[in-house]
Amino acid sequence: MLEHLPFAGEPNADFRARIARRQAEAAEVRQRELVEQASTINSPDLRIRIWERLHEITMPLDAEHRLLGVIAAQTGLTMAQVQAEQHNRAHPPAVQPAAQPVDPETASPPGISG
Repeated sequence: MLEHLPFAGEPNADFRARIARRQAEAAEVRQRELVEQASTINSPDLRIRIWERLHEITMPLDAEHRLLGVIAAQTGLTMAQVQAEQHNRAHPPAVQPAAQPVDPETASPPGISG
């Protein structure tokens, strides 16, 4: 990334200050996400997704994996909630097919069969 290099003619002190600001901003974002991953306002799904993004790893598929306990502790969820989310991901609900759009030029008025 070019932001980690000094701009042409940029004094060293300015470069260091710019990098320090970027690091402080990144730390602030991470701290907010750490709070959000355990916020009871957020759904278990969202809390786990935040955890996955922060740790750059997906939740294991094995229902007995020891990482599930870590996820539960760091998100403020129970082990049952984490395992329920794991189950939901493995077995998503069936999607209902969308209704076919009606072409107004070929459709019959209500009560008249074609």
